[in-house]
Order: sequence, then C-alpha cells, then structure tokens
Amino acid sequence: MHRQIAGKLTGPVTKWLVLVAILLVAAIMGSFAGKLTDVQNNETESWLPSSAESTKGFEKLKAFQDEYDVGTTVVYYKQGGLSQSDLAAIEDQATEIEGIKGITDVVTPQRAEAAGIPAPFVSEDGDVAKLQFTVNYGDKLWEELPDLKDRLDAITAIDGVDTYLAGAGGQSADAATIFTSFDGKLLFVTLGVVILILLVSYRSPLLWALPIISAAVGLATTMGLLYFLAKYAGLTVNGQTQFILTVLVIGAGTDYALLLVARYREELRRHEDRHEAMAFALHRAAPAILASAATVVVGLLCLTFAELNSTAGMGPANAIGVAVTFVVMVSLLPALLVIFGRWIFWPLVPRFGTEEPTASGLWARVGKGIAPRPRTVWVGTALVLAALCLGFFRLDTSGIPSDEMYTTDQDSVIGQGILVDHGLLDASTPVQVVANEDKAQDVVAAMTGIEGIADPVVAGAKDGAALIVANLTHDPYSQASYDAVEKVRDATHEVAGADALTTGMSAVSIDVENAASRDNKVIIPIVLLAVLLILVGLLRSVVSPLILVGTVILSFGAALGISGFVFDFIYGHEHTDTGFPLFSFVFLVALGIDYNIFLMTRVREETANHGTRRGSLIALSSTGGVITSAGIVLAATFAMLATMPMTFTLQLGTTIALGVLLDTMIVRSVLVTAINLDLGGKIWWPSALDRKPPVDPRTGVALEPEATPTAAPV
Repeated sequence: MHRQIAGKLTGPVTKWLVLVAILLVAAIMGSFAGKLTDVQNNETESWLPSSAESTKGFEKLKAFQDEYDVGTTVVYYKQGGLSQSDLAAIEDQATEIEGIKGITDVVTPQRAEAAGIPAPFVSEDGDVAKLQFTVNYGDKLWEELPDLKDRLDAITAIDGVDTYLAGAGGQSADAATIFTSFDGKLLFVTLGVVILILLVSYRSPLLWALPIISAAVGLATTMGLLYFLAKYAGLTVNGQTQFILTVLVIGAGTDYALLLVARYREELRRHEDRHEAMAFALHRAAPAILASAATVVVGLLCLTFAELNSTAGMGPANAIGVAVTFVVMVSLLPALLVIFGRWIFWPLVPRFGTEEPTASGLWARVGKGIAPRPRTVWVGTALVLAALCLGFFRLDTSGIPSDEMYTTDQDSVIGQGILVDHGLLDASTPVQVVANEDKAQDVVAAMTGIEGIADPVVAGAKDGAALIVANLTHDPYSQASYDAVEKVRDATHEVAGADALTTGMSAVSIDVENAASRDNKVIIPIVLLAVLLILVGLLRSVVSPLILVGTVILSFGAALGISGFVFDFIYGHEHTDTGFPLFSFVFLVALGIDYNIFLMTRVREETANHGTRRGSLIALSSTGGVITSAGIVLAATFAMLATMPMTFTLQLGTTIALGVLLDTMIVRSVLVTAINLDLGGKIWWPSALDRKPPVDPRTGVALEPEATPTAAPV
C-alpha cells in the first residue's frame, strides 16, 4: 500500500502535477516571506511569563508612562577632559535631536543642572558627559532603531570625542541592527557551506542543486506561513526564532534529502525504471524520515510548556518549519529527481545491475572492527563520553552580563562600561516600583541605603498607585544589580506587601532566569518521554528505545562538557544565556535521535532477513556514509550561527555542532552498533522479531542461527 502511494506521487504524469502544485504554493507563500520581520515581536515584555513580577509591574506602569517609551543615553568620552566647546556642542546637538520624530524629553548636562536633577551628567574627572532622551516608535521600534542609530551617530559626532549610543535604546538598537543585517547573510553563508559539503559528498556538479532548491522552497513556504500565523493567529515570532529557523530548516531538509537520495541511488541499481526505483526508495525511506521529522516536531512542541514566552513561541514556529520541510522533501524532491533522471548523478551514475559500493566501504570496515569485541568497545566508549560530561560543571548558566553579550565591540556595551567606570548613572534602565500610594514614602525609605540603589524618589501618583524609581549604580545586567533588585523586592514587599511590584531591565533578567530554571526542570523530562514513546512506536520495542535515548543523553552531556572547556579556555565567554541548556537539549536530543532512527529502522529491516547482529553490520555499512554526511551538514549549518556577533549564537551553534558530530561519528556508528552486536536479538524485547532463525528471502528456507559477530559477513 505504501509503495503504491509512493509510486503515485512520482509516476510519469503525477510527478509534474506534484511539481506544479508545490511550486505554486511556495510562490504564494514565498511572496509573504519577506514580511515576517514586520510581524516579529521583540519587545521585552513579550518574552516574559504573565506570572512574573516584572510583567505585572509593566502592566501597572502603563498608568504612568507610555509602554513603548525607551530611555536612551548618548555617552561622550574624551580622555584628558571634555572642553567647554565640547559641552557647548552637546547642548547644540540636543536641539537637533529634539527635532527627530519619536524623540522627547531630551536632557543635557546644562538642562539637568538647571532642573536640579541630582544625578550628575558630567563625571568628576570631566572625561565623560551624557545626554538622555526618550524614544517612542510604538510597535515599530525594532524596525526604526537601526536607522535612528545611524542618524544619531552622525548628529552626535564631535572632533576628538568618542560617542556611543547606550542605555536601553542603545542596547535595542545594536540588537536590532544585528538581527536585521544578519538575516540574509546567515542564509547565504549557510547555503554556501551546505552546497560545498554536498559537492564533496555527491561528487557531482549537478545533484547538489535539487536538495538546495527543495530546502529553499521549504524555508520560503514556512516563512510565508509563519507571517500569516503571527499576524492573524497570535503566534509569537521574534528575531531569535527566525535565525534558528533558517539553519534548522536548511540543515534538517538537507539531512532528509541525503537519506532519500542515498536510498534512491540504491534502488536505481536494482530497478531499470527510475519511477519504480523512486517508488521503492520512498516506500523504504519515508517512514524513517517521517519518524525523524515527527521526533523533532514533538520535541519542539514540548517547548510550549515553557513559562518564558520567547521559548514557548520558538517551539511551534520551528516545528511548523520542520513539518513543512518534511512535506517538501518527500514530494518536491522525489519529483525533481525522477524528472531529471539518472544523469543528474553524473559522473557517478548508478547503472541498473551494478554493485552497491557501500558493502565494502569505510563503515563496513568499521563494523568488522567492532564485531570481535563489541562489549569492550561500547563500555570503553561510554566511559570516555561520561568523562567528557564533567566539563559541564564549568558552565555558568546564570546569564550573560552586558559586557559579554557580543563577540564584537558594540556601542551600547562600550558606552555602558564608560558610564560605570566614571561613576555616572544610566537613568535609562532604572529600578521601578509600583505600590499603593499610601505606601509610597515607606517604599522610598525601604529602598534608601540598599547597596547598588541610588536616589529613590516618588516619580508620580495616579488612581491610588504610586511609581517609585531609583537608578542603579552598576551595569543593569551584572550580578551586583541583580542582588540589589532582589533586596529591593524583599524590602518593598515587607513594607508594602505583594502589591509592591518591582520591574525594570534588571528585574526582567531575574524573572527570565527564574522561568528558565523552571523550564529546564519541566520540559527536559517531557521531551525525553515524548521521544521515547515515538521510538517505541517506530521500533515496536522497549529495550532498543531506552538504549537509544540513553546514548543521546550521554552524547548531550559530553557535548556540554566539551563546550564548558571551549567557552572558557578558547572563547573566553564562560557565562551562558539562561535558556542555553534547554535549547541545546531540545535540539540535540530531537536532532541527535534522527541518526539513530535512520540507523535502527534499517537494522530492523535487515534483522527480519539476517538476524540482529548481521543486520546491524549491514545497516551500518549501508547508512554510515549518508548519516555521516547528514551529520556534517547539520553540524555545519548550526556552526554558521557563530558568524553572528552574539555570544548566545556562538555558544549554541558550537554546542549543537559538537553534539551532532559526536552523534554521527561516535555514538551512532560505534556505541549503538557495539551495543546491538553485544545484545543481539534482546534489543527488540518484547517484540518477537529476532526469536526465530532468519529466513533466506530468496528461498524462504530458515538459515542457521546467528554466527558469532566475527563471522558475520557484510
């Protein structure tokens, strides 16, 4: 039945119908793909759980300030001291800045002095001055900030003076510039790397184009679909989701293509008609590809259980991307392959009746090397991987301080550092407390004297509520500021009860860390259970799925362990984002299990005819090359995240690339195969798959019981 369906999809006529239908849908959806950035939600509040204190505080703040107001600071620095003419130039620039649409409340050193603002605007040593203002572009802030930054850089330029756009607005401007400028670059760099790998893997100047075209169609269709879901169905999509989607779709899509093309090439040697060969290839490869895609989709959908909205939103968006890519890869790609015919493999065209080369290839020799002592091999390999897991304890997952957020110099980071070093306070990221009006002075008194908190004052009162603000004396993303905010929360709750809500950038970071910690504990077990159930259904066994999940967990731990040393001793960024462990886990487990699915579905297929041990060796020799190529492709695509100048993407890309390579080169090829050879038919318990002698598929005669692994021919 399945082969009949596969045959109908790629028949002499239906292949053209499939081609036209997929390309038509892709053309419609692709026309909206470029608009996805227009519906991204990158506002800080959208990342937080509704139960967080800072989220509740943001809601209360709407009575006192526009929710889209963003405090911004221009930092002026001149070693040896700013001259009077420099300070006069700052005052002149303020007038020009006030004329920019969306900017209000411009405060300069001179204006601050005239207004009696207590916080200094010029450092004691005279080297630094600051200018503050509020930016408000409504929900278009993310789109407007890059252009605004360029305009402000031009306005605030003074000969001999270094100027930096800092504060909350400067941080958002740098982030927006990076996301918008690297979206296209990341896509083209990733495609370039994948094309190079496919050229080497296929050794064909033509074949690589079909998987790339199919992956591009999948990505464009996904982005168009996500645009409609974000605009009309309330799906949260942000910049972080979009750049991960790019590498995930290209990487996973190319993996599926490699598996299908490899099976199609096998069948072309067995069938003279290419349509019939594709029907058999789809019939045999599609279940493994479906199980692989389903595992990734389910793993990503488990993220919807996250408290962090940014994490919860990433799951469905990327799950949709994988699902769409699966459909494209089992419809458009097969149609293209049969349309172009055998010559697309040129110069290594698989001729009908020729021998399959994998039977005597590298992975066949690896299997023969493992076979004599499988227990020694798998125990030794597991111990080495376990030892590598120890590096995990070098990871600091408490969050990335602002001076480590980027791998290249950014104005907001430099400017913030200058303000802190020269004793100036950044009023754009204050601590904000909303409390009952009758408790306002008690809150001010409770905040006074807390280390790291400066000048708490009542900024306003409305409808029985009061807003109390205070500046931070440290970097708002430093542990010192987090400690100060925690003390503020404790103190204000004591005097004003639970109605006192503390918010602001530092409070947000604390709540994000707390939510991420909770998400790690809740989602990781859910993902493991979901993956295990999928494997049980696919392999119709309990033992084998448990072994596979265990090996992937071991691989994940080893990847984190190696990462701990790499981040510290090579990158010099030992701090990681609070969401890093969860993202790494979900992608590595969901993607890493793919290769075990590709291998074990083939082992199960071969076991019916050859027994588990011999079937494991045949499966390794048959799938080893394609799985290794797939792993290299996926590792390379995620490694491309390191091209973005952000510590989070550098670390995430590194860890996933390391984990995928471990899975393909060590875990799947050595560890899993050695366990299969050691346990034999026991891996299929409680299935009866390997409880009777294998049968010769040509004669139907029962074969002798399995020979020892050393005698198992490939």
